[in-house]
Amino acid sequence: MKNVPHRSLFVAALFAGAALALTGCAQPSPRGPTPAPAADDHGAVTGAAEVSEPQLALITVDPDGDVHQLDLLDESVAELGTVTAPVRTATDGRYVFADGGEGVSIIDSGRWTWDHVDHFHYYLGEPALLGAVAGSGPAAVATTMSSTTGGTGIFFAGSGEAVLLDTGALAKGEIVERFRIQTGAHDGVVVPLGSFALVTQPRDGVAASVTVLDEHGVLVPGATAACADARGTVTTRVGAVIGCADGALLASLVDGAVEIERIAYPADTAVPPARAFAGRDGRPTVAGLAGTDTIWLLDTRDRAWTLLRVDRPIVQATAVDDEADHVLALGADGRVLVIDGVSGQTIAQTEPLVAESLATDVGSPALVADQHRAYLNAPAEGVLYEIDFADGARIARTFPTPAMPAFLAETGR
Repeated sequence: MKNVPHRSLFVAALFAGAALALTGCAQPSPRGPTPAPAADDHGAVTGAAEVSEPQLALITVDPDGDVHQLDLLDESVAELGTVTAPVRTATDGRYVFADGGEGVSIIDSGRWTWDHVDHFHYYLGEPALLGAVAGSGPAAVATTMSSTTGGTGIFFAGSGEAVLLDTGALAKGEIVERFRIQTGAHDGVVVPLGSFALVTQPRDGVAASVTVLDEHGVLVPGATAACADARGTVTTRVGAVIGCADGALLASLVDGAVEIERIAYPADTAVPPARAFAGRDGRPTVAGLAGTDTIWLLDTRDRAWTLLRVDRPIVQATAVDDEADHVLALGADGRVLVIDGVSGQTIAQTEPLVAESLATDVGSPALVADQHRAYLNAPAEGVLYEIDFADGARIARTFPTPAMPAFLAETGR
């Protein structure tokens, strides 16, 4: 079922910064890397090389904070160093943000893709541990579709501090805070959008609304939208999503201003709201759990929700949003399920791959997907799986790991 009602809030604010020119994009040589131009243009960064294909890799972090990178092209493994032992991680496809509970360590994989919609630019640089952003309590990280421009948001629940990092500085190996403001302790988010950021504001310790700030942390007058129990965020090709108790806010840039639309849940459903969202990079549809056997799909292009009922308990879901409308889920029994995004039927499944990991407290199995494959870390089993979800959930490759892969992120996409 789909539901389209929404309302709009136009925020009259001047969009700072000129748009990048989209013409004159030189195609990379198929014979290998070429030096990237010195200017930050089309995702290029000084010292990195433009290459002819995406440099996909898997970053894993073990329970002690040791970081390894598996190159998915040649299957080589590199040890990148050690960060503070994390409790969760997040990624934008280049950087991995490892939340240690009292600060966030930033890992630069040195691999990224610049999306021009009709074509892409691929880059390869040196991986590095960039340092940490100090903060108190659990951290929520929000990123954009660019790993070389704009901002990256980190919200620390313990202190209620909203921090906006300069992503362009990150691309040069520097951690620069555009602003750090105090909102009051709560589980909140700070979501970058162009030269603006959306920040949750609490009432009685719970996120109740979203305000728009400029890149210096100054409130845009009148730019507030109600969002009861705001939770979870993701950026799609259309805009930035923030989950609310009654649906979601979708924020986008329109004529230099921030437009916020409310996409309400269908009135005839009685399932929990989505608390987190996951989907393939660059696609408009994302997925969120709605209880133990139901998935919310949010199509940000159509401004519509679809409710999928699954035939068994699940613990994770992510939208592939390909031509076949695949949705992937991790079953409570450790199987990876390939689900029809229209009917909700399970059309393929693996054997229980992470049953031991789900039954113990040794790490966090994570299911991530790109255009062609899905990846799953099995901390207790000590292996990484590559799954061809379009070919009957076939296990394409398995990778033993030098350390327990407690946390997983795919980079280079």
